[in-house]
Amino acid sequence: MGAVKTKRMPRAVREQQMLDAAVQIFGQRGYMAASMDEIAELAGVSKPLVYLYLNSKEDLFTACIRREATALTQAVRAGVRPGLPADRQLWEGLLAFFTHTAQHPDGWTVLHLQARTHGEPFAAEIAAMRTELVAFVTQLIAVAARDGGSRCSSEAESSRGRRDHDLPEHEVAGLAEALVGAAESLAAWANATPGVTARQAAATLMNFAWAGLGDLMEGRPWSLPHPCEPEPES
Repeated sequence: MGAVKTKRMPRAVREQQMLDAAVQIFGQRGYMAASMDEIAELAGVSKPLVYLYLNSKEDLFTACIRREATALTQAVRAGVRPGLPADRQLWEGLLAFFTHTAQHPDGWTVLHLQARTHGEPFAAEIAAMRTELVAFVTQLIAVAARDGGSRCSSEAESSRGRRDHDLPEHEVAGLAEALVGAAESLAAWANATPGVTARQAAATLMNFAWAGLGDLMEGRPWSLPHPCEPEPES
């Protein structure tokens, strides 16, 4: 009897297997220490096949960054349901972010640590992902500003009147940058801290951010002391 031929795996499926293996190796060993031999062995293919599909270690790493960045931004966008109150939209976005980074720790390590520390072109890929996330969060904060940041009931709103506190564009943009930066740092901490769930991390940042945002939207921003006020004694 002749040898039984196995069905050829489609190129797209095989390539995803290679990327899965590469993300794991890059995430756990780092870009410099990772070897194409390890990646090929974990993917169950030959090293020449990895080079045939993905050209070089640099191209393979870039492909990993792009795939993980796309998956993260899509998860955050998909997690937010339009039409909800501003605080709920922000909560759902944060929860989606921390859930994804917790479920894909190697991918988050590639994005947050590895890609940032090895220069171009990797840093440019991360900058593009971050720009997209910041733009999305900017929209959420703009919605909160437009809605007056009110979480009160309709009865309370009608009794005191609705107030509209529009924030300058640069302030909205700054708040979005700060929130994304805080989420990135908190995700790295949460993934490295046993027992911290995605929901707990999201709640931590929501409690930190929304209390301040709520006051700001309601026209109660923090302000510097008057220059004439005495400095506290040390």
